[in-house]
Amino acid sequence: MRLLELFGPTFLMQSMVAPFARGAGKPVEVFGLNFPNPVGLAAGFDKNAVAIPAWQALGFGFVEIGTVTAKGQPGNERPRLFRIPSEGAVINRMGFNNEGAEQIAQRLHKLHESFNLRIPLGINLGKSKVTPLEEAASDYLFSFTELYGEGDYFVVNVSSPNTPGLRQLQDKEHLSAIFSVLQKKNKELGGKPILVKIAPDLEWSQLDEVLEVVEEQAISGVIATNTTISRNLLVQPDTARARETGGLSGKPLKNRSTAVIRYIVEKTLGKLPVIGAGGVFTADDAKEKLDAGAQLIQVYTGFIYEGPFIARKIIGKL
Repeated sequence: MRLLELFGPTFLMQSMVAPFARGAGKPVEVFGLNFPNPVGLAAGFDKNAVAIPAWQALGFGFVEIGTVTAKGQPGNERPRLFRIPSEGAVINRMGFNNEGAEQIAQRLHKLHESFNLRIPLGINLGKSKVTPLEEAASDYLFSFTELYGEGDYFVVNVSSPNTPGLRQLQDKEHLSAIFSVLQKKNKELGGKPILVKIAPDLEWSQLDEVLEVVEEQAISGVIATNTTISRNLLVQPDTARARETGGLSGKPLKNRSTAVIRYIVEKTLGKLPVIGAGGVFTADDAKEKLDAGAQLIQVYTGFIYEGPFIARKIIGKL
């Protein structure tokens, strides 16, 4: 990450990487934005927006930074990320470590002044750990307002398992309150796409309630899905590494996230844009989610295992 941060904006980095990063991606238009290809980098990798030019150079069709909270926070104690190579999986309990909305907004403003970003930039928003659940809406609102001018779309993350109580915000009452406040401000500022990122562990009835809020609040789309707290998807769920606390991502999540995508698409008659995330390592994995109805896909754990040219590898075979 440090290398990408240092050399990403330079002409040398752009010119050296671009020939390897280019793929035969087809442009996609979703919620009013134009994506040069459907393969994006998921939130959680570039938390503080320090390497955005590098992601563009590596061929990603879009990038989502964060998760950003209203207040800067160090996250959970280390170690907080654990690989399970035999399963193509990662467990993390990062805890939304980031510099905070104000500082990241300043960095993005400087980036936009000095660099020609040609891919959409998403900003993933989370609740500050110190903020009580009953004040979550105002916490999200502060970050949204602070960062509004710097992002092309925004994501309300209420599904990380690593902030105590956060997943309770997926309940209909909490979710409605958050989006009601955000959409009011969104209209005042001009209107940009706002999405919600959901957990793969929701029951279908819980997901139905989320979709009701999405319709009522005119939410632009859904990211399906975040990490899972289940270990039943692992081949060997009883190892010491598998028992680490945190969210599980990677290959074990692939089928469940695809099932959630398919359910959302069928339930909304294909009218609600979905970004598919969870277990995307290859072009076949991406096609599976696109065939299920996702318009875009994101990678995270796949990048860790497959390396920096994963976007090119996928795009070249789509």
